Amino acid sequence: MTKHRIYTTSFASVYPHYVTKAEKKGRTKREVDEIIHWLTGYSEKELEAHLENKTDFEHFFIEAPQMNPLRTKIKGMICGVRVEEIEEPTMKEIRYLDKLVDELAKGKAMEKILRND
Repeated sequence: MTKHRIYTTSFASVYPHYVTKAEKKGRTKREVDEIIHWLTGYSEKELEAHLENKTDFEHFFIEAPQMNPLRTKIKGMICGVRVEEIEEPTMKEIRYLDKLVDELAKGKAMEKILRND
């Protein structure tokens, strides 16, 4: 998938995959939503609106109320790339979210995922 295509992909089309990945490992949709809230500052109602409106990834992150400054503590590999080495801003935000959901699915404690340690 090219960079352009992923940005125009609706967040709503990927969100169910995040939830499924978490649930397959015994985690919950609520925890996925908590991660999204932590990362972006979206309330439950705002998240639902973006899902209903099929907001693309680029605008999902551009319109975020408050990107969490602690997200820069997210390190490691996702999709074969080191998150901290990604230069393109939107792709970096997408991969931050991917990494957080991955950590959730791997059983990491929420306080660690949310960098509250």
